[in-house]
Amino acid sequence: MHNPLTVLAEHAAGWRDRPLSAGLEHHARRALVDWFAVLLAGCAHPPATLMARALPAGAPEGGAAICYVDGRPSDIRRAALLNGTASHTVEFDDIYRDAGYHPACPTMPAALATAQARGGDMAALLRAVVAGYEVSCRIGLAVQPSHYRYWHTTGTVGTFGAAAATAVLLGSDAERTAHALATAATMASGLQQAFRGAGMSKPLHAGHAAEAGVLAALAAHAGVTGALDVLDGPVGFAAATSEDRGKWDKALAGLGETHAIEAITFKNHGCCGHIFAGLDGLLELQRQAGFGAADVEAIHVGGYGPTKDICDRPVAETEQEARFSMQYCAAALLLLGGVRLAAFAPERLTDPAIHALMPRVSVSLDPELADAYPQQRAARVTVRLKDGCTLQHFQPTRKGDPDLPLSDDELSGKFLELTAPAVGDATARRVLDALWTSERLPGAIALQRA
Repeated sequence: MHNPLTVLAEHAAGWRDRPLSAGLEHHARRALVDWFAVLLAGCAHPPATLMARALPAGAPEGGAAICYVDGRPSDIRRAALLNGTASHTVEFDDIYRDAGYHPACPTMPAALATAQARGGDMAALLRAVVAGYEVSCRIGLAVQPSHYRYWHTTGTVGTFGAAAATAVLLGSDAERTAHALATAATMASGLQQAFRGAGMSKPLHAGHAAEAGVLAALAAHAGVTGALDVLDGPVGFAAATSEDRGKWDKALAGLGETHAIEAITFKNHGCCGHIFAGLDGLLELQRQAGFGAADVEAIHVGGYGPTKDICDRPVAETEQEARFSMQYCAAALLLLGGVRLAAFAPERLTDPAIHALMPRVSVSLDPELADAYPQQRAARVTVRLKDGCTLQHFQPTRKGDPDLPLSDDELSGKFLELTAPAVGDATARRVLDALWTSERLPGAIALQRA
């Protein structure tokens, strides 16, 4: 087998001037629209706001990138770090299902900051994004599902997405792109334990991946070399973070023929993706039977591994805990009609009605669904009503997955819902139109700050 790192580097470098088909450009714009929605929604929240004060903007040499968190011109690394952190805060960012990975929040901020600072245009940005998604999603495929036992994929393989996208925009050839990926590998990090409890570390995984990828690409472009066998070597990235040295044949299959960015999940709920199938199943049962929260005696969700391991949280007090609690999200869905940003407002986190319903929700591991993970993200939902009726539904996929996608109109609606409170309705609509149609890079956007 060929060295997977150099194969991926050669593919990525080809996107410096490879034209995008109309279909591929449209998929890349969908990803950009979705990312900007979560970026602008997250800019007013910690930890990004705290980090912006901790890392004040200096005067960058040459061109400047835009840090949307504080609206300041910034160097590429600061913009990538803070924008990446902000975009992983409200838990509405995209997913590459087969790798259990959020590719936008590390890849997009690195690419956009580099394009802004180096004078790129929208076409160059979209090509770089396609390359970053392709490289990182395929590395994610190689190390999953065992990687996810201890590692947060967005923080680890996201570093490769940021490095590849940045290298494309710098004009790096295949050799320097390979060294960018090699250096990125040794900077990759992000532990599962960081989001199993309270704390603000999880969004920083995405920001760190974006910044580390940028640094790796800048270093390689300047001549810094890395170990080119670091992906599949005996003590390399795959060996250290998965059960074997990587499923590289699987990961590289169809390279150049199929594209990861065409198979992206766009979130339809503002919580952990491992909860989605349970929520979708609950919504379907509610649609069929017309029950409300007051009618429910018990809800049970049978799910795959992470649904049980990560999201079975009978007690949820903080916003992060609530976003990772099936109990909280199911109760909020029944009481509020949806699990969107409003479900995690401070007054909802202490809502006695939500907390009274949570003990009626239970979660178990379904062995059949566990075996089908990660390619399938399904749930078996059982609702027992107070009148004695028992309802059951098998939810085979999640709304927003490639086989049940959000339409462009639904994606635009999500964008407006998330961004209008942050920038105002008129600005949100103007930015949305530009993201769908403009050939120019996104510029500064004024936030409505409290």
